[in-house]
Amino acid sequence: MTDPESNGLSSELVVNQQGRVTIPAQIRREAGIEAGTPLVVYVEDGRVVIETREQLAQRIRREIAESWTGVGSVVDELIADRRAEAAREDQS
Repeated sequence: MTDPESNGLSSELVVNQQGRVTIPAQIRREAGIEAGTPLVVYVEDGRVVIETREQLAQRIRREIAESWTGVGSVVDELIADRRAEAAREDQS
């Protein structure tokens, strides 16, 4: 079965009595999921999303890069914020 929104594979799964589902081999191969691969599972907009840690990290990096509108370095901003916070604590 092909999912028209993702242009990828999809499959109908059934939750068993223990609350488990089996991800079909073809789906695992397509997603790059091998035995022992750590997965992150969460609910987003009522959907269950499963992704590898690497996929999650790549998505977060991409979203940050796309939304970054600042000038300069994020690290420099963080250091400046920490210094300002430390200065406020010293004044207390």
